[in-house]
Amino acid sequence: MAGLKGKTIFITGATRGIGREIALRCARDGANIVVTGKTSEPHPKLSGTIHTVAREVEASGGAALPIQLDVRDADAVAEAVKRAVAGFGGLDCLVNNASAISLSGTLDTPVKRLDLMLAVNLRGTFVCSQASIPYLRKASNPHILTLSPPLDMRARWFKDHVAYTMAKYGMSMCTLGMAEELRAYGIAVNSLWPRTTIATAAIEMNFPEAILKASRKPAIMADAAYAILNRDSRRASGNFYIDEAVLREEGLSDFEQYAVTPGARLYPDLFLD
Repeated sequence: MAGLKGKTIFITGATRGIGREIALRCARDGANIVVTGKTSEPHPKLSGTIHTVAREVEASGGAALPIQLDVRDADAVAEAVKRAVAGFGGLDCLVNNASAISLSGTLDTPVKRLDLMLAVNLRGTFVCSQASIPYLRKASNPHILTLSPPLDMRARWFKDHVAYTMAKYGMSMCTLGMAEELRAYGIAVNSLWPRTTIATAAIEMNFPEAILKASRKPAIMADAAYAILNRDSRRASGNFYIDEAVLREEGLSDFEQYAVTPGARLYPDLFLD
């Protein structure tokens, strides 16, 4: 792999979980990491802030620019991207990781929660991508990587949480359309989704503890994202990647290192058979 040394990676929702893990993985190459998220001060229930992750990035060998950001604020997104470019001299990769979740049926989903999921997931992905494209067009190997599932329009993926599915598939539709739209500019647009549930705060709060124990660590998603961001942007675009499949393509066959509970039967993630 060519590596990401000196490349600038803008990551949304980077204060914990998968976003943080991707930041640290890229930092090991000496990348410039724009650490964005809503959490600037310590949260009573959730670990990590943009500042703690920025320090971890620097300790891992990267350069960090922490920016407090709500992806629902289009003006703030545009300003954050400008700050990143001004600070590091350009932009090479955007990772759309920020996401809101509510696995609730139609009658149990308040409109406020629907609005949040659509605004963070679908609109946030669109707005962050839109703000980044003018700068990505100037990069040598530009990537937009969105953490969203393959599109599968079977009713089974909608019936129990139609609002959440619409919001996540909205992110995937950005990948589908933008990959073709931006192909002429050499900008790769891909999605990445885990084969199994990943041990994050979202899983901890929305699933039983048994599922958390049957999950993999966020590192598997970070390693897969790293591999994708190193691929030739003109040859690897419009894909709905699965973490395990990406790493198998990279020659990895032993995934036990990623298991929260080694030897346990893994729990498959949503949207995958």
